[in-house]
Amino acid sequence: MKAKLKPRINLDHRTPLQDVIPLATPMVLFVDPIDTCNFKCTFCPTGDRDLIKSTGRWQGRMHLDLFKKIIDDLADFDEPLKVLRLYKEGEPLLHTQLAEMIRYAKQSGLVEYIDTTTNGSLLTPERVGPILEAGIDRINISVDGLSDEQFWRFTKTRVDFEKFAKNIRELYVRKGSCEICIKIPGDLLSDEDKQRFFETFGDYADRISIENFAPCWPEFDVEARTGITITEGIYGNPIKEVAVCPYIFYSMAVNSDGTVSLCFLDWARKLVIGDVRSQSLQSIWNGELMYRHRVAHLQGRRKENPTCAKCGQLSHCLPDDIDRYAAPLLVRIERQDKNRSHSCR
Repeated sequence: MKAKLKPRINLDHRTPLQDVIPLATPMVLFVDPIDTCNFKCTFCPTGDRDLIKSTGRWQGRMHLDLFKKIIDDLADFDEPLKVLRLYKEGEPLLHTQLAEMIRYAKQSGLVEYIDTTTNGSLLTPERVGPILEAGIDRINISVDGLSDEQFWRFTKTRVDFEKFAKNIRELYVRKGSCEICIKIPGDLLSDEDKQRFFETFGDYADRISIENFAPCWPEFDVEARTGITITEGIYGNPIKEVAVCPYIFYSMAVNSDGTVSLCFLDWARKLVIGDVRSQSLQSIWNGELMYRHRVAHLQGRRKENPTCAKCGQLSHCLPDDIDRYAAPLLVRIERQDKNRSHSCR
């Protein structure tokens, strides 16, 4: 097998957040090109069309002009953005201008690295070519079945598995410097299936891994919806909760309509902290709503917010642990806010 048996998360050489918080420039920005999906997976909120409709949130694709405004806004920050993640809730390849988005971000000089996550069903040579040419750095592929029947059972979508696998093989051949990462939820598979997964894709990826389901989506019961009991973390790690969410100190997420969420897991739009249609990214990053959330977490009040309280990302997905640094980080955050307030007078 050519691929490294390695999860998609980068665990090596991570920046100690306690050394750099507060950050003048976010490290990671999620931008959702489109918030709809062609799959109806039981383990994902987007797959439940009625559930999404009940939230009353806008659904659709991001306009290219709005995306360009987001990228242009990055010029206000002190440093280039380290990682642009072109995904959040939908299937990115449904957006016909995804390659143009990648190209614009790459040519801006304001973004160091771009990746996306896809269900792989649309990775045809016709769609892949422009995306690779635009300069994407990594494509994460979620494989949700190893046969036509399994795809139907797990995603309620008809997928020709042989064609699906062929498209991934062809992608790997022409990928150039783009890194290909392939993962599958092991909860759905027998031991025989897991071996077949490695045999099928192990020579056509740079990284490959088997993950577990995790209750990462707030207020969305994965166990009840899948009938699977979760006993360990997403990467086989022990379940251990952290009190302070590290993600809100180095990342934020732009939804397809331009609203900005505190968290990339905010599928129900209950943690909106701004809107790039009327605000700059920098003003949102340094804004009052973001500040209040950060202070609440550092003060041990995360679970006062019902959405943050039920987030399994902080117990199952190996988040950075900054709990023991909460007190000195709170002092730094408050000092920065005080200085900013004085400078605005």
